[in-house]
Amino acid sequence: MRLHHAVFAMLAFTANAGAQPVAMPPPHDPNDYPNPYHIEEGWAKLGRPFGGVSAVDMDRDGKSVWVFERCGKSDDGCAKDKTLDPVLKFDTSGKLVKSWGKGDFLYPHGIFVGRDNHVWLVEGVSQSGVVANVIREFTQDGKLLRTMGKSGTTGYATDRFDGVSDVLVAPDGSIFVADGHSNKTNNRILKYDRKGNFLHAWGKLGSGPGEFNAPHGLAMDAQGRLYVADRSNSRIQIFDQEGKFLAEWRQFGRPSGIFIKGDMIYVADSLSSAQNNPGFKNGIRWGHISDGRVIGFIPWGEYNAIEAVAVDDAGNIYAGFTNVPNFRKFTKN
Repeated sequence: MRLHHAVFAMLAFTANAGAQPVAMPPPHDPNDYPNPYHIEEGWAKLGRPFGGVSAVDMDRDGKSVWVFERCGKSDDGCAKDKTLDPVLKFDTSGKLVKSWGKGDFLYPHGIFVGRDNHVWLVEGVSQSGVVANVIREFTQDGKLLRTMGKSGTTGYATDRFDGVSDVLVAPDGSIFVADGHSNKTNNRILKYDRKGNFLHAWGKLGSGPGEFNAPHGLAMDAQGRLYVADRSNSRIQIFDQEGKFLAEWRQFGRPSGIFIKGDMIYVADSLSSAQNNPGFKNGIRWGHISDGRVIGFIPWGEYNAIEAVAVDDAGNIYAGFTNVPNFRKFTKN
């Protein structure tokens, strides 16, 4: 298989004092890594089929897992079916311990559980034309605390979104938003203070440093660096919290979702193909942040499948599936 060195190119981290340059991983078949996991099929006991799941995050207990799903099998997310709860929390045994939100959501897309255990939910724009473009913050029991954007609208102002995909709250309370889902929507990252006041934004449609084509997911490491799943550019871009470009990583595939646990980064690749990202297969790759090396890969044969990933304290991996709707747990062998 012919691979391009550009697939593995990355720049050094420079933002933090004492940060050392990151070595370039050697050329490697991006699908030839160990897979020490097996599926614990049927682990999540929902009692009905899952809808598309592009949003999964761990509770702050490191054991329970939250899912924001699209109300069964409808392509319109929750716009048509108002009878199902799309916000779900499962305990370590896979038992559903919380569910809420029926009738309150249109198109689930992103989720973030904050240090205060508040649940942030992102609704985007569906392929069938359902428009939500709103972010809301809730208590764990579903009490609404804050709204960013206005549901059913589209815009480029700092209080409006277009194709909004994900949200992340930094340790200091700063709020980061990934606003964009295709080359026909916004392609930018916005930063707000803890009260929701706009601070600044960066990015536009493009493939250069600091440009985006579908910024689909967000994560932050212990040093405060922001990782953006720049999906349609088949790369992860890394920034400081003021938007300074630090690096791009292509060795993890065409990223839809990112999850960071300590020094480990886990990346869900749902859209690699011979046309879009030659040489890469779909699945979940993970590796060390410290050197950027991929060390493991769970292959998945279905295209446009795994979009969301999260990892618990025991190292179990949780994956959300969209066009083949499901939510699965991968346990170490």
